[in-house]
This record gives sequence, structure tokens and C-alpha cells, in this order.
Amino acid sequence: MGTHPRGDAIIQDNRIPQKTLGQWIAENPACLGVKVKDAFQGHLPFLFKVLSVNTALSIQAHPNKELAAKLHAQFPENYPDANHKPEMAIALTPFEGLCGFRPVEEIVSFLQSIPELRALIGEVAAEQLERSGSDDPRGVSAALRVCFTRLMKSEKKFFVDQLNTLVKRISQEVAEGKDTSGSNGDLLLRLHSQYPGDIGCFTIYFLNLVRLEPGEAMFLGANEPHAYLHGDCVECMACSDNTVRAGLTPKFIDVLTLCEMLNYTPAPSSSKIFPAVQSQLDPNIYLYDPPVPDFTIMKIEIPSSIKLYLVSAVESASILLVIQGTAVGTSTAAASEMTLRRGSVLFISANESISLHLSSPDGMLLFRACCLL
Repeated sequence: MGTHPRGDAIIQDNRIPQKTLGQWIAENPACLGVKVKDAFQGHLPFLFKVLSVNTALSIQAHPNKELAAKLHAQFPENYPDANHKPEMAIALTPFEGLCGFRPVEEIVSFLQSIPELRALIGEVAAEQLERSGSDDPRGVSAALRVCFTRLMKSEKKFFVDQLNTLVKRISQEVAEGKDTSGSNGDLLLRLHSQYPGDIGCFTIYFLNLVRLEPGEAMFLGANEPHAYLHGDCVECMACSDNTVRAGLTPKFIDVLTLCEMLNYTPAPSSSKIFPAVQSQLDPNIYLYDPPVPDFTIMKIEIPSSIKLYLVSAVESASILLVIQGTAVGTSTAAASEMTLRRGSVLFISANESISLHLSSPDGMLLFRACCLL
């Protein structure tokens, strides 16, 4: 849902001459709101998505603006625009993902208990990480970079052999009823069944496993390594399709770029959960406001006791998505009333409001993406 050239949203109202949202905004740029129009050169600055992740999505990171421009100039077929792509995922169901580097002691523990992993990293790099003290963050990051780069650049035949040995060993332990949590056995076997022989299977020993409950979020800034593993979420991001991938994918991978660009600062998984803040103006709204200007998301939970609700005007164009519940929407901007149900998507111009006449017995759940400069 947005205006990126690779997926410009289709307008369903056939009374409107423009067929896509991008075309309509180009003809009606004031709909963005003055600040957004000026700051983003007349373009809608965000993309809004719903993802249903059944098999893991690739180990990846997104470049900052400077690197994005460089990659786009050099390899436009793989990096289709010059924009950065910070993004946020908000869980709709229990959700699992990998995000950011684990605390070093966790990685060291895996290096000591999983000989196949240590063989890929090599003794010298492994010992360097073991010796790096917590009082020297730069030393830790440097050692982590060496270890992760050694892993990702392993020769294919060598890492496939090590992976097969590890999978065989853990499968045997599972069959014998042993606890394999010390080697992240369940997750390894699951990823290996989805992507057999893929180097990405080993990244679970470097990256935090983050579990989100519905309504919890994670924010992925530039150069943050991540992969979505399982669950449903709404996702909002800057309007870009720039992804540097390195594993768990059949798509183009660019290991060198990824290993160069990553943020090698370890942090516990709990620090990766991004808090929502209840709005002071409307207790039904929770704001997810990341440290980038491109987007903010609102979760709007309307209880069953409310039968008339005003989706209030903001100074930015926004996209409203219905997750559950039904209502009839009316607005001064729309020529006729709109029936809203699960899966309905509305584009709302800046400074426009919508009245919802709720008809579902159990209230509504909506998400709204906008740009609050």
C-alpha cells in the first residue's frame, strides 16, 4: 500500500480517472500536507504492508541513504531506488524474527558448544571474540565483524558439510529425547528444512531471536541485520525497495556489501522490542513513532461500547487498514459512504477526518500509517 513504482496501489473507485495512488497524488499533491509535500518532494514517504510469514524471509539489512544512492548508481537492477529503508513490524499474531547481534557472551557460548560453528569461524577469530572485553566496545565490534564475515564468506562445500554434520547431530539428539535448546536445535532444524544447505541457518547463533506478542513491535534502522521467521504483522517503512540479502533466500545475495555495512553492536533481544505510547488526545490510539521522519504508525482499538468514532485529521496523508470489525465510513471528502471490513484500505488526505459508524459487536482494530513531521 503506497506509491513505489514496483507496487503502486490501485484505486478501487472507478469514478476517479487516475488508476493508481501514485498517479492521483501526482495530480493532487496538496493531499500530502504542506510539510510532507515539501520535505519529500511531492511523494508519499512511506510504504505500508501486511506480511504473513510462513517460511523465513531472508537474512538482510537495509542501507542508509548514502549507501543506497551508491548501490543504486552501481547496480540499479538489484537496488531499484536511491532511498533508505528503515522499517517497523508490529505483530498481529505471535511473531518471531531475528534482529541485531546477540550479546557477545551468548555468541561465545555457541562457539564453545557447537564445534561445526567454530570450524567455520576458525580458531583465531573465535579466540579473538572470546578475549574481547566488554570494556572495549570497539574491540568487541571489530572481533564480531571478523567472526561474522568469516562465517558468511565460508566456502560453499565446507559450510554445507558442517551444516549437514550439525543437522545430523541435532536430529539424533532430538530422536534420543535430549534437550537441544543449548544449540538452538528447534530453530536450526526448522530453517534447514525450509532452506537446506543455506549459510543463513548458522546466523541464528549470531543474531537475537525476538518474539513479539500481538501489538508489540520491532524497529529496524539502517544496517541492522534481521530476518522475519514466522507470524503475521503489519509493516511500515520508508518508500524504498533496497534490501541487501545474504542468506535464507533464492534472491540476489550480496554478502560483501552486507558484511561491510552492518552495525556490529551487540545488544540483548529485549532491547529490540519497540514501545508503543498511548495517545494523550485519544486513549484508543497507540503511537509507534520511530526515530526517522518518514513514517509513524497508529494502532486504533475501538471498544464495542463505542458506536460512532472519529478518525481525526492529521497534517499528513495517511493510509488506514482495517484488521477486524465492520463500519460504515463517511467523510466530507468522499462522494459516498464506504463500507469498511477486515482488509479494507483507505487513503486519507491531509487534514481530512472520517466518521465511522460501527456495526460489529466486538469493536474494531485499525492501523494507520502517516508522516508526523
